Amino acid sequence: MPAIMTMLADHAARQLLDFSQKLDINLLDNVVNCLYHGEGAQQRMAQEVLTHLKEHPDAWTRVDTILEFSQNMNTKYYGLQILENVIKTRWKILPRNQCEGIKKYVVGLIIKTSSDPTCKEKVYIGKLNMILVQILKQEWPKHWPTFISDIVGASRTSESLCQNNMVILKLLSEEVFDFSSGQITQVKAKHLKDSMCNEFSQIFQLCQFVMENSQNAPLVHATLETLLRFLNWIPLGYIFETKLISTLIYKFLNVPMFRNVSLKCLTEIAGVSVSQYEEQFVTLFTLTMMQLKQMLPLNTNIRLAYSNGKDDEQNFIQNLSLFLCTFLKEHGQLIEKRLNLRETLMEALHYMLLVSEVEETEIFKICLEYWNHLAAELYRESPFSTSASPLLSGSQHFDVPPRRQLYLPVLSKVRLLMVSRMAKPEEVLVVENDQGEVVREFMKDTDSINLYKNMRETLVYLTHLDYVDTERIMTEKLHNQVNGTEWSWKNLNTLCWAIGSISGAMHEEDEKRFLVTVIKDLLGLCEQKRGKDNKAIIASNIMYIVGQYPRFLRAHWKFLKTVVNKLFEFMHETHDGVQDMACDTFIKIAQKCRRHFVQVQVGEVMPFIDEILNNINTIICDLQPQQVHTFYEAVGYMIGAQTDQTVQEHLIEKYMLLPNQVWDSIIQQATKNVDILKDPETVKQLGSILKTNVRACKAVGHPFVIQLGRIYLDMLNVYKCLSENISAAIQANGEMVTKQPLIRSMRTVKRETLKLISGWVSRSNDPQMVAENFVPPLLDAVLIDYQRNVPAAREPEVLSTMAIIVNKLGGHITAEIPQIFDAVFECTLNMINKDFEEYPEHRTNFFLLLQAVNSHCFPAFLAIPPAQFKLVLDSIIWAFKHTMRNVADTGLQILFTLLQNVAQEEAAAQSFYQTYFCDILQHIFSVVTDTSHTAGLTMHASILAYMFNLVEEGKISTPLNPGNPVNNQMFIQEYVANLLKSAFPHLQDAQVKLFVTGLFSLNQDIPAFKEHLRDFLVQIKEFAGEDTSDLFLEERETALRQAQEEKHKLQMSVPGILNPHEIPEEMCD
Repeated sequence: MPAIMTMLADHAARQLLDFSQKLDINLLDNVVNCLYHGEGAQQRMAQEVLTHLKEHPDAWTRVDTILEFSQNMNTKYYGLQILENVIKTRWKILPRNQCEGIKKYVVGLIIKTSSDPTCKEKVYIGKLNMILVQILKQEWPKHWPTFISDIVGASRTSESLCQNNMVILKLLSEEVFDFSSGQITQVKAKHLKDSMCNEFSQIFQLCQFVMENSQNAPLVHATLETLLRFLNWIPLGYIFETKLISTLIYKFLNVPMFRNVSLKCLTEIAGVSVSQYEEQFVTLFTLTMMQLKQMLPLNTNIRLAYSNGKDDEQNFIQNLSLFLCTFLKEHGQLIEKRLNLRETLMEALHYMLLVSEVEETEIFKICLEYWNHLAAELYRESPFSTSASPLLSGSQHFDVPPRRQLYLPVLSKVRLLMVSRMAKPEEVLVVENDQGEVVREFMKDTDSINLYKNMRETLVYLTHLDYVDTERIMTEKLHNQVNGTEWSWKNLNTLCWAIGSISGAMHEEDEKRFLVTVIKDLLGLCEQKRGKDNKAIIASNIMYIVGQYPRFLRAHWKFLKTVVNKLFEFMHETHDGVQDMACDTFIKIAQKCRRHFVQVQVGEVMPFIDEILNNINTIICDLQPQQVHTFYEAVGYMIGAQTDQTVQEHLIEKYMLLPNQVWDSIIQQATKNVDILKDPETVKQLGSILKTNVRACKAVGHPFVIQLGRIYLDMLNVYKCLSENISAAIQANGEMVTKQPLIRSMRTVKRETLKLISGWVSRSNDPQMVAENFVPPLLDAVLIDYQRNVPAAREPEVLSTMAIIVNKLGGHITAEIPQIFDAVFECTLNMINKDFEEYPEHRTNFFLLLQAVNSHCFPAFLAIPPAQFKLVLDSIIWAFKHTMRNVADTGLQILFTLLQNVAQEEAAAQSFYQTYFCDILQHIFSVVTDTSHTAGLTMHASILAYMFNLVEEGKISTPLNPGNPVNNQMFIQEYVANLLKSAFPHLQDAQVKLFVTGLFSLNQDIPAFKEHLRDFLVQIKEFAGEDTSDLFLEERETALRQAQEEKHKLQMSVPGILNPHEIPEEMCD
């Protein structure tokens, strides 16, 4: 069977690719059918044949035959793909008469297909339209100056043709104004935009003509859809100095078929922010509101109407929320100022409140955006006239700014809304699943976390605006939980999440009074309710709230002690998620209140840390190993806060007593019989003890040296011994043995040993002591072992530990670098230079080590033999060719630092340039022009600009071309030009020359240099026919990051906006 298949495929391929004979359309239809309906090998063959045909440079000459005679829609689509391909990638090299021919053919086909109002082929005509737009992007306005008047003229001849032309204009608008970045060069995009604006009057007249005169509903709808796309770029006069707004509102808004698109148009107009059209905005608002009240009376229950509504009715509610949110954000203050519009404004806010109750997250997010904006704006206007604490003022509202006064009644309803709809915070691990059971949450729901952050921020602003009202709402709701009238898991959760989210937004006195009530009520509920599920939900809420109020706990020792003891109680509660949450809350409280646990508090005999250490056995007896590790880290923060060194050392000894007892007994047994280190249970215990040490060290920091010193040499001996066991097992049973549980446990011990050492080194504060006492035994245990192991058994942590040591100790370790390199460099390079995927951790850590040496011990690089230095450079080049972004970024970083370091070393610099400069240049250009590397464009630009600058400023005195020593700048210009011409033969000499000139003239201005590179990439791709949308990837990432940082700065200035656990330590205590 397969043999016959291959023959058939060969025959089909030969016949279809033979352009000397007529196209066999039935054969092509059959091959396309195989692709869509065949299976396995048959399908693959069809795919191959069609791909070959599509890539043939003359394939486009067959398209007219395909479209005219094929009976198969899929074949027609295939024909259109061929056409699109030639237009996007080869148009510039086709003779003009062929371009004209294709253009004429496509236009004729569109007219023929779209003139028939009964035409069913919507997808086909849609694809044809897209092809015409691709042609326009190449031809208009230069080769087709009359296009706009042609299409407008043709539209007046038939309604169905007009309807399709609207779609073409809409697509053209989207291509030029919405998706042009990176698809076409900046200059061309600007040219197309200008042409469109200049000729817009004809298009506008056509739209107006249709809207005023046509009775053809689908045509009117298409016109409104097209208009919607135009609104974000057309000259404003067309919007505000014509009848457009009133036509939209009076003629179309109340017609069910047009109401959604009309409202979208009005929303687009509402989003325009200009000051000279105030009256028109006021009219837009009042007229729209008049129509709305007829369509959707103010007493409608929108929540109910939405849940029973059809699709387009639900869309209308969503569009309504967008319209109100956009208008009120942009122009709300304009409406406020006019007393005669107060009532209309209140009605609009009433609609917003009704829509906010709709049970649909996407709509709620839109409304939330407005409430957040409003509350933040009112707060920022006068941040210090917050409603004062009721303790400080007899009357409640004194001197409320007038704008706040206006919004008071609305804001109270928004508060209630926020409290009863609060989303789940990240810290809460106990949730109710779809079956109504209470379980531990396993997947973080990022959507819900973001919603929580926005709601939390809004509620914090609302609390600042009127603290008394917020407390009243929360207290009433809590009261109704206790008396049972509103009791349900959902109601209790949202209420407690809301209470936890306003931490920091109240005066300390109010916070104290409020929290004492809340926690007492919740502890009471915990006693009162029966059943594990109820208790788990209440426990999770108590833990969440106490974790959110470190300021309160720091000021009230009795409460802090009660809370921590309650957490210890929850650590024995085996319900899913409760123990995890108890440990997480404990560590948060330990971090924020650490000092209070090591001081003797009023009314106590000893610091609370002593009580914890005395009872540590009982507290942790029901916890899982990873929970014990968290517990140890938490206690470590407390011990780290003890400033008296003698007391601290005593605490550390007591703290590590339990793990040390088990450790000592294992080490004693191993001294008698080393085979105990092959016992699975023992090895597992060692892993767990080391993990405890790692977490303890993370919290205690440098003073942990007393514990590390106690186990250090034994630990390294265990490391060596386990390593020998692993090697022996691999020799006996092959590499697959590394997957076995016992071997994996042994590797865990090795890894945790390295983690402990690197964790302590990175927190240590005496580099000389570390270099003299801790480094030599470590290198002795680890390096030769790493080199001797088979690749699969080498621990990537060896590399990261070395990197951390180099970063921390810098010059103190330069002398050891040759020894470290000898052991790990070449053997690791051989693991990762076969491909870009294998051993990802070794890969990442290897380059981090290189980066560390390059930054802190550069003289060591100059001291290694030339052959080894070449390997180092090769590995850096290998790094930035990776598609793994972290590795590529590190590689570029290392190269840039290396170039800058070399320039400082006059003696070595010139021979380095002579040997490597042109090579590096070539490799950088190869990644710049590779689409999978566009994310690194800024670094590419920085490195190239630096290198061209070296040449231009004559920093390279040695001739780069010893065979023919001309001026280096001329040589490099020629070298780069030849490099690019051989890689991209389709580029014209002028293009290349312009590009190379720019590399020299722009090398002082990185952003301009980068734009220059990017325009060049577009030119390369226009021939190659690749998608260009990814060229702006990095910009978008940066813009988002900057926006995030700006927002964070702003948030730091408003009390309570940042979660107490996001606030830097020094601002807390």
